[in-house]
This record gives sequence, structure tokens and C-alpha cells, in this order.
Amino acid sequence: MAPSRNGMILKPHFHKDWQRRVATWFNQPARKIRRRKARQAKARRIAPRPASGPIRPIKKVARTIGISVDPRRRNKSTESLQANVQRLKEYRSKLILFPRKPSAPKKGDSSAEELKLATQLTGPVMPIRNVYKKEKARVITEEEKNFKAFASLRMARANARLFGIRAKRAKEAAEQDVEKKK
Repeated sequence: MAPSRNGMILKPHFHKDWQRRVATWFNQPARKIRRRKARQAKARRIAPRPASGPIRPIKKVARTIGISVDPRRRNKSTESLQANVQRLKEYRSKLILFPRKPSAPKKGDSSAEELKLATQLTGPVMPIRNVYKKEKARVITEEEKNFKAFASLRMARANARLFGIRAKRAKEAAEQDVEKKK
């Protein structure tokens, strides 16, 4: 673009040899192949453990039997906690635990027959499926028509904000009543 009107004359700072520094991605297809081969090699190496790594998440004995754990996470709802518990129980029931020393299996390890049946799982381990219940269309009730969502939200916010002040005032009023009665 040509300079327009009485503006400042630009001073481009092209002093670096950018052609030496520029990053190219010509090796992207080769990297893709390399990553794929590495994944396949890892799957062969860790067989018959699941190829996609440990199940995600749900915790306690967890890390010792191949379940990844996020220590920062907290279950804030009972529903998600119960869902996680059920998921873990299902995983434990399907799990074939190999002994560390094949000659000396310990308590909790799978039997020799189960070990022979073990096959490697490819793909995600027990993928999470969110069950969505669709509501049928219905007529809007009179109560719903008259409900003022914004006003009720603001009211709830104000009540939460003024809770402490109101409690303090109520306490002071009660103390004054006691003093008046004396």
C-alpha cells in the first residue's frame, strides 16, 4: 500500500536473516507415519495391556492397576461420584491382573486360565457415554409464563450479598429488645 496523506513514513525492521530462521512443516506427513509406527510398536510392547493406555479417571488403588488419576479433581456431585464408582467396579470385574512374577502369583492376581484368555484392547478403554434424555414438547404453564427469571436471579444475588448484614441487624435488634424489657 502506498502512503496516504501526512502519516509517518514506515521504517520496516527486516534486518534478521529470516530465511534461515523460518520453520517449515515439510516433514509433517513423515512425522505422522513415524508417530503411527511408534504407537503400534508401543501397543506390541505392552500387550496384552490396553493399547490406548490406562482407563480415565476414577481413583484410589487406581494407579497400581492402570487407572490414571487427577489429584486436583474433586467430585462435587453425588451423581458423578456414583457414576465413577460404577465405572470402576465394571472395570475391576473385566480386569485381568498379571502377576509380577509368573512363578509366584499373589492374592488378587488372575488365574492361569484367565491369563490365557487375555487379549489386547485397541481403542479407548470403556469410553464414557453421556446419556441424554430428550424432553417431549409440551405446553408452557401459566406459572412458567409469569416467572421472571432475571428478577429472581438478581433477588437471589442480593439476598446472598446482604445475608451477613441482615443477620447482624437482626442480632442487634434482638439485643435492643432484651435491653428495653429490662
